[in-house]
Amino acid sequence: MDEFFDKIDLGNLNFKQGIHNYINGNTDEFLKNINAIMVLESEADSIQRKIENEFYLHSLMPNYASDVLNLIESVDDIVDMGKAVLRQFEVETPYIPETIRNDYLELANLTSKSVEHVIPAARTFFVQPEKVKDGLQKVLFYHRETDNLSTNIKRKIFQQSDELKLSEKIHLRYFALHIEQVSDVAKNIAQQLSSLVIKIKI
Repeated sequence: MDEFFDKIDLGNLNFKQGIHNYINGNTDEFLKNINAIMVLESEADSIQRKIENEFYLHSLMPNYASDVLNLIESVDDIVDMGKAVLRQFEVETPYIPETIRNDYLELANLTSKSVEHVIPAARTFFVQPEKVKDGLQKVLFYHRETDNLSTNIKRKIFQQSDELKLSEKIHLRYFALHIEQVSDVAKNIAQQLSSLVIKIKI
């Protein structure tokens, strides 16, 4: 299980670094991040299948197996979503104006922070489920911060960037949304963890 979470952690790191490298014009490093996250996604998927087989083979946590496997699948979605976002940057090559580059960099930092806090919470669930709740508030905090910043970026794009064409504004809005979606995955995992802990207590 630890190996699985390690892959997700590394995937999140490459996601954040990839966005930073793209925006800062470090093309070679950006492409390395894409290659790395693709490998990590494949490795995480392979480990996920092994975990599923173990659960079915040994009837682990029989009362909650379905919920736990859904949780693991959601955790795997972090790398899937991160890879998809980086590939969209690679294929669509959005132009990020200088005036909002720092905002996009901070958006990547915040959405990545939500993942950085949800992974330890998910790890904790398998050893000390009663302590899971301690880490979930930070996940929700960084999700809110991500959502607020994404909204502010969109406001800047549409209300303060007259030099941009409408098509460029729409393009930039979608990339803010894509980055933000990684924190949505983290929030979903936090909600699943909270629900699982309650079920175990009953």
